Amino acid sequence: MSYRAPVSDMLSTMRHVAGLDRLIADGLAPELEGGVAEAVLDEAAKFAADVIAPLNRVGDAHGSKLKDGAVTTPPGWKEAYKAWAEAGWNALPAPEAYGGQGLPTLLQSACIEMWNSAAFAFALGPLLTVGAIEAIHAHGSDHLKETYLAKLVSGEWMGTMNLTEPQAGSDLNALRSKAERVGDGTYRITGQKIFITYGEHDLTENIVHLVLARLPDAPPGTRGISLFLVPKFMVNADGSLGAHNDLRCSGIEHKLGIHASPTCSMAFGDKDGAIGWLIGEENRGLACMFTMMNNARLNVALQGVAIAERAYQQALAFAHERKQGAALDAPKGAPMSPIIVHPDVRRMLMDMRAKTQGARAISYQVAEALDRSHRETDEARRKAASERAAILTPIAKAYATDIGIDVASTGVQVHGGMGFIEETGAAQHLRDARIAAIYEGTNGIQAIDLVTRKLPLSQGDAVHALINEMRGIVMEVERANTPGFGHAAARLGAAVDALERATEWMLGALGGKPADALAGATPYLKLFALAQGGTGLAKKALATRSEADGTADLATARFYAECIATEAPALELAVTEGAGAIADAAAVFAA
Repeated sequence: MSYRAPVSDMLSTMRHVAGLDRLIADGLAPELEGGVAEAVLDEAAKFAADVIAPLNRVGDAHGSKLKDGAVTTPPGWKEAYKAWAEAGWNALPAPEAYGGQGLPTLLQSACIEMWNSAAFAFALGPLLTVGAIEAIHAHGSDHLKETYLAKLVSGEWMGTMNLTEPQAGSDLNALRSKAERVGDGTYRITGQKIFITYGEHDLTENIVHLVLARLPDAPPGTRGISLFLVPKFMVNADGSLGAHNDLRCSGIEHKLGIHASPTCSMAFGDKDGAIGWLIGEENRGLACMFTMMNNARLNVALQGVAIAERAYQQALAFAHERKQGAALDAPKGAPMSPIIVHPDVRRMLMDMRAKTQGARAISYQVAEALDRSHRETDEARRKAASERAAILTPIAKAYATDIGIDVASTGVQVHGGMGFIEETGAAQHLRDARIAAIYEGTNGIQAIDLVTRKLPLSQGDAVHALINEMRGIVMEVERANTPGFGHAAARLGAAVDALERATEWMLGALGGKPADALAGATPYLKLFALAQGGTGLAKKALATRSEADGTADLATARFYAECIATEAPALELAVTEGAGAIADAAAVFAA
């Protein structure tokens, strides 16, 4: 089934939930005035549907192949990437000084969703390049910026992020890759890295690796990690490519999903050491890498939204076509009806739709907050936006990728037995979705980050501001007195109340019982997401009641409130009363 970007819903979410109109009115996104956002998204939707989406099944079936150290991507991949880069899509958010368009993260986020819905494995490579551009631009020397940024921005070269090692996954304290000073401003890098997305491929003539490694005199732990730029090919003074650096792809992984994305093992320094340049300061590499990782976590959230949207579209189309059983009100002897008339199928489809749109609402709010954190001229407003983004980022990453798996799984169920057959494509969505909850910081790590680092921001004032905002939306729903909302106000109000009580409990536990706080971190994050997503959909429904899509928005917001957000009180109990059960479970796992 072909993919069509839901441009109308994307724009509605950008305007009414994330605050695009307010961003423009405040003078923070003048480049989007006059319908520019609409025009960009329309063109992106065409490219995603016509060029990228047809490659999704081809990429999954063919995969990327490694032979003699070189990786070949699936048929059509190179041509599609070349057309995508030449159309300027890689340059959308990049700095104008190096050929970028400097457009807001909010607009870029909608485009990222499209690329990932069209072909998840295709979109992965460019996402890493965006991160490399951010890190080099923020922390690189003038020499590195002048040598690499223009080519990365244009898409002629691609970037990677090299963190993980066989013994060092989420815990970078165990990192062993080494860097030696040479004396001429360069370093020699040696070590092994694994799970490197697009570490080797044939889409671009050069690949720019950003590599974490330790200097000989580095302090222990993460305080002793430095970040280095290590190109596949050296770059001559005139900008042409020189010798192959001392690095190679030693293998590619055979994975559950994203088959077309080459997940590489990389070997640095088989001979004299790979030549690299320091980014930022020695022993401060993790701070530089987080420039990539924070935005990467939003991008992974958008991958969750994207795969959910694709699975929903396919399930919806199938439900209209597949005939089984007769409708409840059909006369005796009537022919079989499309399965979409059956209440349980409608329930599954509404569950898919509401979760997808709720996750989209949260993710786009992160993007808008990031834009404000960079573009606001007032220091207090910049800080508030930065803290808002900091709190919502782990929520978006974890919730959106969790619902990506959930929605894709429900999509298989809607297809019935045919969903378990690869030819329909429903199974691919589920296989592809599974990785997003793991990489860029597992969802458990996102929950820990939210609870231990984000809730205490500004002594808890930042999180309380978000809760107060949600409560204001609930009050608007109550005042609207719109029958189509059903019991939404009461259900969302209960979710916000549960979140507020759980937040107070969490802040108290952090001060005295941190183990109890960690035990409740994951259900707390989901509770937060249910309240944030539900109020986001309600806010959109309030704004669109008089518009063409208003009826659908109202039905979606009501379903989310009455059938999904109702988990909130139970999650509150898991947060505030579940620590004892987890502590006692230690005996179950004792050796």
